[in-house]
Amino acid sequence: MIDLPAIEKLVPHATPMLLLDKLVESGDDYIVCELKVRSDGLFDTVERVPAWLGIEYMGQTVAAYSGLQAYQRGESVKLGFLLGSRRFETNVADFACGDTLRVTAKRLVHGSSGMGAFECAVEGYQTKQVAILTVYELADQESFRRTIRQ
Repeated sequence: MIDLPAIEKLVPHATPMLLLDKLVESGDDYIVCELKVRSDGLFDTVERVPAWLGIEYMGQTVAAYSGLQAYQRGESVKLGFLLGSRRFETNVADFACGDTLRVTAKRLVHGSSGMGAFECAVEGYQTKQVAILTVYELADQESFRRTIRQ
């Protein structure tokens, strides 16, 4: 069995915005992560978080996929952007805090320009969300960082 890196090494977010707990499984064109829905005051109201947060769970899972690819090549994690989602479907209005969710992302396309599309799903107890996310990974990380610091 291959040791999987900690999620903190793969996703360019820090607490409290890092919402994933761990990398569970990965392959050439997919990744599976898990999280426990948190009641930390960031997104929860009366022990529930809104279902739209599933898009962020999916986005962070795509980031983990990209981060894992970089990690395996010995490179640093790159910044990326969620450009949009389509075909978002959910069977819930919200998630219960404390529930464990499994998030999958399967690469559909990834161009040399940094653009990509992933088929994603969030699943848990009586929970199913699906969407296709369009993402962009920056090629010139340093120029972007200098621009936002100015």
